[in-house]
Amino acid sequence: MEIVWILLGVLAGIVGVILLAAFVCFMLAFYAPKRRPIGKNEYPIPPGNIYLIHRDRMVAWMKETRAATHTDMSVTSFDGLTLRGKYYEYAPGAPVELMIHGYRGTAERDLCGGVQRAFALGHNVLTVDQRASGFSDGHIITFGIRESRDCLTWIEHIRATFGNETKIYLTGISMGAATVLTAIGRGLPDNVCGVLADCGYSTSRDIIKKVIRQLHLPAALLYPLVRLGARLYGGFNPEEISPLDAMKQCRIPVIFFHGDADDYVPCDMSRENYETCTAEKRLVIVPGAGHGLAYLVDPSTYIEALRDFWI
Repeated sequence: MEIVWILLGVLAGIVGVILLAAFVCFMLAFYAPKRRPIGKNEYPIPPGNIYLIHRDRMVAWMKETRAATHTDMSVTSFDGLTLRGKYYEYAPGAPVELMIHGYRGTAERDLCGGVQRAFALGHNVLTVDQRASGFSDGHIITFGIRESRDCLTWIEHIRATFGNETKIYLTGISMGAATVLTAIGRGLPDNVCGVLADCGYSTSRDIIKKVIRQLHLPAALLYPLVRLGARLYGGFNPEEISPLDAMKQCRIPVIFFHGDADDYVPCDMSRENYETCTAEKRLVIVPGAGHGLAYLVDPSTYIEALRDFWI
């Protein structure tokens, strides 16, 4: 009998270690603490040296956007969170671009220059803070799983506000690109005319494993703990649906952008999404651009590609 109790104790210890490790993985990958408001004279840019050389232009875009006339908007998510965004009007009745930022980013930081770029195409713009980011509620980031459902909620808000026939374009960067691609797989109304996916990943599993390996840690050992943490503490399955899954049933035009110097989300992930996409599509690779920098590095090529593909 004593050996049984010893074995049970060992088993309980192992389970406890696994649960603790899964919790730590959840906190590192998916949990977002309370955000403090950004001061009016603060202009945050993404961390990393690759962004410093573009800081002046990014800050100038943020200043222009802050000064621009806009309307604050909000929706309630399917699970009761208040999500917030800002609407910028180029012209009444013009198509609306719904813009979605990346992982642990904000609409202002990751989409700076987006309003100016959309105006150059004659589009109105709705930039939104994703759940657990910026001014929106929530503390759990789900790598596009729940965020793609939030995208559908914003689409319905646009339709209710501006009419069911309003042309809508979905645009996203990094995890925002994964979000809009995944939303395709959940079914979109007919007035969604196209999607822009800038440096998006193919699946949550593959990008998480890539980051783990980049940290010189064993992905085969740690990824199951990350997934377990998501299921136990976040209440979601990171493999429920993916951008790659959605591309297998895509029916609307998608244009993919990616910098070939992206060392965070490999350029091959956009190539994989592009190759899998079953709709009209185009892939634009920007030489020398790091993660999320395709537009900053070559804005003229970016805009001309969109004009040629969308208009």
